[in-house]
Amino acid sequence: MIMDTIEIQAINSFSRLESLKEVYGLIWLLVPIFTLVLGITIGVLVIVWLEREISAGIQQRIGPEYAGPLGILQAVADGTKLLFKENLLPSSGDGRLFSIGPSVAVISILLSYSVIPFGYHLILADLGIGVFLWIAISSIAPVGLLMSGYGSNNKYSFLGGLRAAAQSISYEIPLTLCVLSISLLSNSSSTVDIVEAQSKYGFWGWNLWRQPIGFLIFLISSLAECERLPFDLPEAEEELVAGYQTEYSGIKFGLFYVASYLNLLVSSLFITVLYLGGWNLSIPYLFVPKILDININKVGKVFGTIISIFITLAKTYLFLFIPIATRWTLPRLRIDQLLNLGWKFLLPISLGNLLLTTSSQLLSL
Repeated sequence: MIMDTIEIQAINSFSRLESLKEVYGLIWLLVPIFTLVLGITIGVLVIVWLEREISAGIQQRIGPEYAGPLGILQAVADGTKLLFKENLLPSSGDGRLFSIGPSVAVISILLSYSVIPFGYHLILADLGIGVFLWIAISSIAPVGLLMSGYGSNNKYSFLGGLRAAAQSISYEIPLTLCVLSISLLSNSSSTVDIVEAQSKYGFWGWNLWRQPIGFLIFLISSLAECERLPFDLPEAEEELVAGYQTEYSGIKFGLFYVASYLNLLVSSLFITVLYLGGWNLSIPYLFVPKILDININKVGKVFGTIISIFITLAKTYLFLFIPIATRWTLPRLRIDQLLNLGWKFLLPISLGNLLLTTSSQLLSL
């Protein structure tokens, strides 16, 4: 009887230990996800602040300066205000579609960050089809915009949702063909493998030099995907008031605002990964001493991780100057011009670029 009691106590202790291990395992599983979400949130706030400061400089006016030092807390103040504003629902609209639409747009873009490498194997999910998973997930976002436009029961909102869907389809195909060219060039669809393939040849091995046509097409298509000027037709104020956002207020309007900047950040990160060498510095020795050309794989693990994250974000934010400056430089296209550019110019050129890449890969075998 005594042995039975001891055995029962041992079994209970073992089960409690296993339960604690499961809890700790779940916590450690969630830590990278929450860390990534926190970093993305800070990154979006930095983009909003940079856009306001750069826009103010281009327009020769004073940007935000009172909300925190240099106005860095202005985006936080705007988000707090939207959070406490009343959410209005159209009386004759579809409430479920109206409420789900913004969430679909944000969640689909957030999932894209899981396949972005910020450093050497510093990635949430290193998948063999990483770049195509991003394209598949990002294609869900226009569905949320279409749901929002239809659920608003407003002709301006509905036309804005239709424009968003048409624009996304038009520019998703050239963008996918450019990504396919990069995959053929790198012999892999994994984002980590694509960066490592560029690091073999240093600065001159960046896909920016090996795929200049694809880079330009990817840049134009990503601007259209993010609905940035000159491609912000779904939100054209002249004929659509504010597009699919017309009936939205409060935090739901804020979700659309966040989604646009999330999409802009993820597009810039993918340009860094696909065309600018990712986390590798790879500056030629002609411009800097050899000691400054940092190889992340040879330095300490913690220091190397910090440096790789810094290099990735530095390339990303330097590139972000292009879409921000473009907003105040180029006029908006008409809808027929936008569709003609996507179907009649970018699609044939991206197909030709893919054929050239395939031919060069076959000849090199």
